[in-house]
Amino acid sequence: MKILVIGPSWVGDMVMSQSLYRELKRLHPNAQIDVMAPGWCKPILARMPEVNQAIEMPLGHGAFDLKTRYQLGKSLRQQGYSQAYVLPNSAKSALIPWFANIPTRTGWKGEMRYGLLNDLRPNRKVFQYMVERYVALAHSKDTMLATVHLETCLTPLLTSTTEQQQQAMQAHQLSDERPTLGLCPGAEFGPAKRWPEQHYAAVARDAIEHGKQVWLFGSAKDRPVCDAIRNQLTPEQQTHCVNLAGQTSLIEAVDLIAHCEQVVSNDSGLMHVAAAVGCQLVGVYGSSSPKYTPPLAKEFAMVHTDIECRPCFKRECPYGHLKCLTELEPQRVIESLKKLAEKA
Repeated sequence: MKILVIGPSWVGDMVMSQSLYRELKRLHPNAQIDVMAPGWCKPILARMPEVNQAIEMPLGHGAFDLKTRYQLGKSLRQQGYSQAYVLPNSAKSALIPWFANIPTRTGWKGEMRYGLLNDLRPNRKVFQYMVERYVALAHSKDTMLATVHLETCLTPLLTSTTEQQQQAMQAHQLSDERPTLGLCPGAEFGPAKRWPEQHYAAVARDAIEHGKQVWLFGSAKDRPVCDAIRNQLTPEQQTHCVNLAGQTSLIEAVDLIAHCEQVVSNDSGLMHVAAAVGCQLVGVYGSSSPKYTPPLAKEFAMVHTDIECRPCFKRECPYGHLKCLTELEPQRVIESLKKLAEKA
């Protein structure tokens, strides 16, 4: 059985999609699973043992380019795929399996995909959680509701060896003399997901005062925020705080996060990475909700305020006050970290 998956384009979604691949392997142990996804995903997919190969999608997010999609689909015809799963909801994402003449093409109802998908699931909202929606596609339309529940979904498990972690640490001249707390203060979605840097600085300060070191993770866009966090520490405290935002590759970030004992993260792709490599995790929620994309970790805590206007799922605060984030005190996160450490 050869399977082609058209994968998602966001880090967190790509990590969560591993639950589908694990379920497919459970149901069909000899299946070969290939995933078509953006080039940046390749290192992540390489850490998923269930994936045979990553096929690079040469088109950027949102690009239509019918000719290229046709050529891609045609080039895949000789691969002999019998099943395709289309995880994005767009019509264009369903074109390549159709052009590839893959007999069974499964996905949720999206924008005008009738015919492109011939195993069309009508309403993804029958499942509350994103990971349930992915895993449900591995089951038939008739059995998925009775079979798939968050508690029974196989969670993402990205591999990261001690050797890979040490190599990443050496590449960035990092020490393991102190236990490490990872902080992920960015959020690609928008400012309504970003806990304030002064709150992150308070958490970093407490960790360093208790004998830990702090690594700050994120993309190049997050570097100014991470600098602002580090600059709120004393010169002595700064010697135990490293800003890695924009300095690592994505796969180096995976390995360095895997080395961390604990991680604090906004609701972002790196939160799902931290969960998938087995860190103790505190997820900070502002405009979004753990009722849709909770961290799939064994040891985690989720913190948020309960003000009336959240969750609004907006990129920017509609009222301009960001109270769902500013009123979430650092002490709540610090206490959550301590409780997780006590359980270990």
